[in-house]
Amino acid sequence: MTTATAFVDIKALQSTWAAFDRVAHLRPIRSEEEYDRTVTLMNYLLEVVGDKTDHALSGLLDLVGELVADYDANNYAIEAAEPREVLRSLIESRGLKQGDLAELLPQGNLSAILSGKRKINATLAGKLAKYFNVSPAVFVPT
Repeated sequence: MTTATAFVDIKALQSTWAAFDRVAHLRPIRSEEEYDRTVTLMNYLLEVVGDKTDHALSGLLDLVGELVADYDANNYAIEAAEPREVLRSLIESRGLKQGDLAELLPQGNLSAILSGKRKINATLAGKLAKYFNVSPAVFVPT
């Protein structure tokens, strides 16, 4: 028995993967069509998982978010910027006030993020991305 088979029941994995694949069809993103499908899945997971880091699907959300971020990094070259500066720019360019984002996070937390005292987590990155209609990758530090 190899080390890999000692830790993984390959037959169970194969049947579980087949069922999962029929539902999610999760793969590395190689086209705009796959990107759109994966972003749609990510947004749906964000709605279901929310801020619950102990949710059964939070690991899947992290994985899907990483696939989207990787595709964005390889296909949409943008000048590197601190996530808080991207957020500040989006707020300013749309003429918003901090209070306008109260549905996403408390104003005190937003102030802490903009001042650099707090970081943007994956869940909040997804919510902000959806709100501003941008990729969540812009809120992930490089």
